[in-house]
Formats: sequence, C-alpha cells, structure tokens
Amino acid sequence: MTADLATADLVVAAPDGAASLARLGAVLGAAGIGLQGGGMWAGEAHYLVADGPGAVAALTAAGIGVLAVRPVLRVPLDADGPGALGRMMRRLADAGVRVDAQYTDHDGLKVLVVDDPGAAGAALR
Repeated sequence: MTADLATADLVVAAPDGAASLARLGAVLGAAGIGLQGGGMWAGEAHYLVADGPGAVAALTAAGIGVLAVRPVLRVPLDADGPGALGRMMRRLADAGVRVDAQYTDHDGLKVLVVDDPGAAGAALR
C-alpha cells in the first residue's frame, strides 16, 4: 500500500459528458500529463494523475476549473475474491475513515480518496 502525495485525484466538473472529457483530455495531453485511472459519474470527472500541480496549471490556463486535487492511497485488492471490497471498506468504516471516492487505476490497484490517509493506512495494514 502506498500513500501517494505526488499522485493525485483530480476532480473537474464534467457537465457536458463526452465534450467535457474531450476538452479535459486534450488539455492534459497537450501538457504531457496522462491519466492513470479514474472515470466520470454524476457530472464530475475523477482522474488519477502523476503531476497534480501540473494538471491544475494546465487546466486553469485553459479556463477549466478544478474542483479538488487530493492525495490518494493506492492499495492492492484481490478483485477476484468475493467480498474483498466489502472487507476493505468495513475496516475503513470501523476505523472512522470517510471514503470520498474509490476507483481502480490502470495497474489494478484500488485508489482511495479519504479524509484521513494515516488512519486509512493503519486500518488496512
């Protein structure tokens, strides 16, 4: 498990779905910033980027507002094991950790955006 302070969960409003994501992808691509995981739901795009500050600078320069940039925990999850996600989330809930977002990166690691990375890390050890 890694608490990754350079890699960040980037949150951007995506009210126009594909058009919003096309613009976000073009701006970040032109800046040389790739997406390492994430997705869009409920009108917001959450993407894992290795260079949070660079992504914010590129998007801001293009007039795209960034809603949040947060450090993440990336942890292995036995995705083939029935109930693995439930057990992981139970440990976090029992530790009083609030999970704001979770998704999987391109390496198959679970990406967690939480209110207390230290407590989350301790709960998952």
